[in-house]
Amino acid sequence: MTEFVESGDSAEWEEIEVRDTEADRIARRQDREFSEFRKRLKDTEQFKVEGSVFDDATYAALYKLVQDDYLQAFGGPISTGKEANVYEAIGEDGETVAVKVYLTTTSNFQQMSDYLAGDPRFEGIRGTTTKVVIAWVRKEFSNLRRAREAGVAVPDPIAVQRNVLVMEYLGDEDGPAPTLDEVEIENPETAFSVVREYMRRLYDAGLVHGDLSEYNLVVHDGQITVIDVGQAVTVHHPNAEDFLERDCKNVASFFADLGVDVTTDSLRAYLDAEASPP
Repeated sequence: MTEFVESGDSAEWEEIEVRDTEADRIARRQDREFSEFRKRLKDTEQFKVEGSVFDDATYAALYKLVQDDYLQAFGGPISTGKEANVYEAIGEDGETVAVKVYLTTTSNFQQMSDYLAGDPRFEGIRGTTTKVVIAWVRKEFSNLRRAREAGVAVPDPIAVQRNVLVMEYLGDEDGPAPTLDEVEIENPETAFSVVREYMRRLYDAGLVHGDLSEYNLVVHDGQITVIDVGQAVTVHHPNAEDFLERDCKNVASFFADLGVDVTTDSLRAYLDAEASPP
């Protein structure tokens, strides 16, 4: 179709091409598909109470993950919190995955900034809460990869998009994997040895968990697995020593209560002697 418009005060007419291009048609189709996708999620019962999480940018991130075949279908919430909610979903091969959606409105901006500041991988991250949250999600994805490469059992990171992280689901048909404080530990000495070795491997790879305790250790397929590594920092972070000391205190206290002969000082001495962080 061609339209004509008058140019200025002259009697000249300028021909303007307004015919639909293939790109226009594709863009409109994608807009329709995205609107339908967003409506389906909004109408899904488990998401109706989570309006603060799913702003338009989050819907767009989820849509991108669907378009890239990382996600096929969404299930109910696994856990909810002040900073993130975790949902079950079906991944590209039909396996159950976990989708962690960080809140861009209520996340603890200052606490996240404190963990990011001083991490050489994320130098220069400043600005709004949203920017910090997006950097935090990238940081968690990076930490998971680094931990797995070091031989630490953590969820397998699958994909990241804006404030959404897709990773391996830890659990079975009965629900998510229980934390260490929720199970009866038959052999505390063995369990402690496993956790201590994970700490050594992390430290040897240049990472400190920063919030390690019985609440961030789960039992999945008979194996102790570390979770919530978003706050993990490199050994070059200005607070890395304090965070490592806190991890040692939490782990030593938990296992000492189970009869293991360990103290904060002895655990820290072991890590200093056995690990060689970069």
